[in-house]
Amino acid sequence: MQLAEVLIKPLITEKANSQQEKLKRYAFKVNRKANKLEIKKAVEDFYGVSVVNVNTLVSPGKNKTKFTKDGFVKGVKPAYKKALVTLAEGDTIDLYANI
Repeated sequence: MQLAEVLIKPLITEKANSQQEKLKRYAFKVNRKANKLEIKKAVEDFYGVSVVNVNTLVSPGKNKTKFTKDGFVKGVKPAYKKALVTLAEGDTIDLYANI
């Protein structure tokens, strides 16, 4: 797998932002087939930081329903893999630089 295919996007939520400030842990949405070694290498190459630890989890798909003119429409949101990357002391990633 190519390194450009590993990282999909950074996750920016309240919980992720608090972990960035306190624990220097960043959350990324990653490819389902990527393993921890590929994620570590991709983050180090793209952001120029040293990674201490990588934790991964697969968030399951959720059932969603909505009421429309035709009645209830049922569907499933897709599952995705999330990586929590802990950086070394003194390293930071500026996720808001491109906004």
